[in-house]
Amino acid sequence: MVLLDGAMGTELQRRGARVELPLWSAWALIERPDLVFQIHREYLDAGAEVLTANTFRTQTRTLEKVGKGRSLARSLTRRAIELALEARADGGAEKRVLVAGSVAPLEDCYRPDLSPGAADDEFLELMDWMLEAGADVLLIETMNHIPEMRSAIRAAQRLDAPFWVSVNPSNEDPMRLLSGEGIAEAEHIAYNEGAEAFMVNCAAIPVIERAIELLIERAKLPLGCYANNGVPDPDTAWRFDREVPPSAFAEHAQRMREQGVAYLGGCCGTTPEHIAAMAEAIKEAAQ
Repeated sequence: MVLLDGAMGTELQRRGARVELPLWSAWALIERPDLVFQIHREYLDAGAEVLTANTFRTQTRTLEKVGKGRSLARSLTRRAIELALEARADGGAEKRVLVAGSVAPLEDCYRPDLSPGAADDEFLELMDWMLEAGADVLLIETMNHIPEMRSAIRAAQRLDAPFWVSVNPSNEDPMRLLSGEGIAEAEHIAYNEGAEAFMVNCAAIPVIERAIELLIERAKLPLGCYANNGVPDPDTAWRFDREVPPSAFAEHAQRMREQGVAYLGGCCGTTPEHIAAMAEAIKEAAQ
């Protein structure tokens, strides 16, 4: 089992950094790169074997919403990858830890109705910057609409880059995306198009576990998951008053290991403490 890291955006919020939309976690690349580096280091120390760079909102499209453009988008994307690489090097983990470029939906990850669908050139631009800066793998994540997922996959294919795909399951039906499309269909597409892994993310533990339970018998790709801790809030970005403790994520790790999950981590609201608890649970189970 490969241990992913946990949240970046909500961890920046927890530590007092600016996370106003639409830039969200990208503000810290401008104002607090030291904090981004520190969070990466703490995840590394917690046992993470993949550091996901802070590129969730560094697209040109997003920067244009605050009056900026392509030049700053490229600079922030490269800086995000570099900070993850620097944290990895600082921890002496170049040989055992991957740096993943986060490739998110171009609009709101909870609003499939806003999805642009095919946007190959936008994804290609972003991914090219990531690889140019030294990313090891592309993590196409939190996808909520199959046409947009396909578009991101096509861009990765054009760059001949290794990629993983992760989708956002619906709370009402864990085998469907927020768009209503089937997760099994998404996994089938990811497999046929050359993804190295298929995951589900950005939902509560029970939703994530149900999706994995239903996928495990039919999936052709190695599966992974990373669940939320807490819930989103339209005013404050994330609510921290409905959290579950690291021990709950340790128990989650044990159950996912028993299911045969290959990749495991944490999504919004999770902390280095949650990742450390999962690392310890995985270690104990392997003894």
